[in-house]
Amino acid sequence: MARKKANSDLPSFDELIIPTVKALKELGGSGTIEEINSKVYVIAKISDDILQIPHGDDGTTMEVDYRLAWSRTYLKKFGLLENSSRGIWALTKSNIDPDKLDYIDIVRTIREQAKPTVPKNKTTKATEHEIAEEEVNDTEQWKENLLNVLYKIKPDAFERLSQRLLRESGFFQVEVTGKSGDGGIDGKGIVRVNGLLSFYVIFQCKRYKGSVGSKDIREFRGAMIGREVKGLFITTGTFTKDAIKEAVRDGAPPIDLMDGNLLCDKLKELKLGVDVKLTETVEIKNDWLNNL
Repeated sequence: MARKKANSDLPSFDELIIPTVKALKELGGSGTIEEINSKVYVIAKISDDILQIPHGDDGTTMEVDYRLAWSRTYLKKFGLLENSSRGIWALTKSNIDPDKLDYIDIVRTIREQAKPTVPKNKTTKATEHEIAEEEVNDTEQWKENLLNVLYKIKPDAFERLSQRLLRESGFFQVEVTGKSGDGGIDGKGIVRVNGLLSFYVIFQCKRYKGSVGSKDIREFRGAMIGREVKGLFITTGTFTKDAIKEAVRDGAPPIDLMDGNLLCDKLKELKLGVDVKLTETVEIKNDWLNNL
């Protein structure tokens, strides 16, 4: 019954359109998907119970994030958003006033634009899904596939992957220490900034489908006590709102967080287990040929 109530409280993708614009305004006009979504959670007052509802049976994508991908798609097609190849989304104009936008008008306009390209035997509902799926398939499906593979590898293999990722990102003297049972610490390393300043970092790797809570963050921070180190928590899952707040709580050593979404982006960027292939599209210019 509680789950049914939670589902009824899920905001629809169109209800998330204006909060998405507001989130980008607060972020200064641009941000990563993770940054935007985190802001929307707060602006739309989405509870942790709602955030933990998965999309589909595999649990690799949360339903709210899936719907937010729809929201970005409509905003992009409406001309209010653009995105770069590096995964950064931005407002097309700095003076956009979200309070003057009508999400109903945005959705209606995009659906009207799509009608001529859709066969008559397809319904408006199908049209809506096809528009949104274009964005979801481009930005989310490959991540779901990658995370499904990561869930199946052995824990020590995931630790080695994290070790390799950190090395490729500029860390050195990276060691995996998970087997030592050192207070939940799975590894340690050193990162050097601009060739001058060095920081010792300890990290924890959690190959997990669900969400990491604030308790996990506090326990990891406990392992940092007495050490002059920074903390990095890597997971294939997500972090609850409370976990994110706990990671940057005033008066406590901050902990950097890498969730499944960011992990996929880094593996893609570093080409670790991910290969990006560009395909060539050939279009026939009928008008040009017919006018010879």
